[in-house]
Amino acid sequence: MNRAPEPDRPARPSADDDADPRARRLFGRRAAAASDLAGSPFRADRDRLVSSPLFARLGGVTQVISPGGSGLLVHNRLTHSLKVAQVGRAIAERLTADDRHRGLLDKLGGCDPDVVEAAALAHDLGHPPFGHLGERVLDRVARLRLGLPDGFEGNAQSYRIVTSTEIRGTAAVGLDLTAAVRAAMLKYPWTRRTYPDPHPSTLRPAPRGAAVAPDDPSTGSVKFGAYTTEAADLRQAREPFAGLIDPWQQTVEASIMDVADDIAYAIHDLEDFHRVGVLQQGTVAGELTAWQRAMTELAGLTDAEIGATTHRPGWAIEGLRRQLHRKDSWIASDEVFAAAVEHVRRELAEGLLMVPFDGSIEAEENITTFSARWTRRLVDAIGVTPDPPVRSGHVLLATAQWHEVQVLKFVHHRFVLARPDLALHQRGQADLLATLIDKLLAWLTDPDEQARLPRRLHDLVELATAELAGLVADPGPPARGRAIVDYVASLTDGQAVALLDALTGRSGQLWTDAFVL
Repeated sequence: MNRAPEPDRPARPSADDDADPRARRLFGRRAAAASDLAGSPFRADRDRLVSSPLFARLGGVTQVISPGGSGLLVHNRLTHSLKVAQVGRAIAERLTADDRHRGLLDKLGGCDPDVVEAAALAHDLGHPPFGHLGERVLDRVARLRLGLPDGFEGNAQSYRIVTSTEIRGTAAVGLDLTAAVRAAMLKYPWTRRTYPDPHPSTLRPAPRGAAVAPDDPSTGSVKFGAYTTEAADLRQAREPFAGLIDPWQQTVEASIMDVADDIAYAIHDLEDFHRVGVLQQGTVAGELTAWQRAMTELAGLTDAEIGATTHRPGWAIEGLRRQLHRKDSWIASDEVFAAAVEHVRRELAEGLLMVPFDGSIEAEENITTFSARWTRRLVDAIGVTPDPPVRSGHVLLATAQWHEVQVLKFVHHRFVLARPDLALHQRGQADLLATLIDKLLAWLTDPDEQARLPRRLHDLVELATAELAGLVADPGPPARGRAIVDYVASLTDGQAVALLDALTGRSGQLWTDAFVL
């Protein structure tokens, strides 16, 4: 599996590319592939993404709760991506149809609903088994066990998939997407440490996601959009936007995709937890009401006192209020925050959660009405600004709705992610992934087993070796590490479990479609 030589990436643009630099493809060798059915290059990108097996794989990857343990009641990464695409396209169509925004959108580099939809469909391709938990485990193991300075990041892995590890006919590697779609995938348009220069982590305040981890600043930005091996691809994707937006700033289309992701996360995940009975009306209402009754008293406590206990009703959401002031003083408002708490209390605690979900038509109608009302409220509250704060994109929610989203996300974190039973489940998943990587590394480095390695893993080693040849003195060890990370990150939750069962002798099946070797 040989990657095209770096000097050929990107190729010299053609006359057509000069006419529409946003439509320029990564490899630049042709305007369309034989399998492309759409005339628009951006629509063709959308088609290339949905026909990828790695997109279909997202149906078996955790959004919040593993689809293997919760059935069809909860979203997986595939259904989440489809909803982000739906919301993102609606936002783009509204903004481009509005005379108040059209001129500014063009000045900032353009806005095409097809680009937004394609980027939304692609944004979670790199999520590994078990979602954000898997992301954290792979990052830690990649840096500390496999010696990869870039570690692992889900957004960077998505970008790596569409530019490197996915296959598209004669393109050899990558899906050969247009510059506009690749740029729109970049929520965090920087690498972990070095690009752009100066690095956004040095800004005060730093863009959202660009700050370094307080306990280990040497690891670089917490979030980033591309690994060092894809830095040249990132630069080429951003070339049409040079001089229009800052080097660390999202394109308009990326900003829309980012906001759409927040909306889908805030609303649709709450639907899931109501359906499976995890969100309890009493506890949610108790937290919000307790804060409303004691907000003046709580505001007089020190940060240390608030942080010492979050189990008392009202104290955790007081912690959220303070966090918003620390991180997002550009928009945080106590008056608007209090109004947002009241609105969420009425709509969620005294609305949706008052009708227990029992699978009935009435219960489904209750959820559908809640979701539709909130989605419309948030989409209609989105505008465009020419000079956004550092921690925001050019496309952003109005102040009231921004606060409401923060409160909705708080409910998610407080009453779902912080549950001990979920923590128990996730600790087992974390151990599973770390053990799986150890087993694959032992297999990959066994000299007697080279001829029997999974062909996909063998190809990924070759690809990583070629990529790292000019970057490190001895590409062998890091290439093996990156190949293993790429391999594990491309599994579904069920495939990861089945593969470890086979490698540890716990599975009696010899021929199975649970994983593909």
